[in-house]
Amino acid sequence: MRIDVTAERVVPLPREQVAAYAMDWRHDVEWTQGIRTAELTREAEGGGFGVGAEVTRTAHFLGRRIDYVLRVAAYDPPGLLDMVSVAGPMPMHVTYSFEPHPDGTLARIRVRGGEGGFYRIAAPLLARQVRGNLVKDLRDLQARLVKQG
Repeated sequence: MRIDVTAERVVPLPREQVAAYAMDWRHDVEWTQGIRTAELTREAEGGGFGVGAEVTRTAHFLGRRIDYVLRVAAYDPPGLLDMVSVAGPMPMHVTYSFEPHPDGTLARIRVRGGEGGFYRIAAPLLARQVRGNLVKDLRDLQARLVKQG
């Protein structure tokens, strides 16, 4: 069994504002549960952040320190940021999407992964924990953005 979890929230702000903040790796520690550090460790081919860039994150999840690297597979602001893990304890695919909504922006995060070994056995527990974290991530994203004005 693998994990495939999605959370979404309508944020009462313009899509461009929500996406610009959420897609900027420098803000990861401010709104993403468990992230202690995030660092751009490889730039995109043309420089900066984009397809091919890699962000190294250190997180705490289920009481464990986890270091992992996400490579940008697709980057189409303000609508989509798609990343896959290239180093870390488990295969992971993280997708952020942002769609216009009558009340602002429909922000969505999808996490897939966790095949094999411990992750296969623990998938139901991990899925619940990941879902809870994603809901909190979107709540915190909205709170930060609304507070900024």
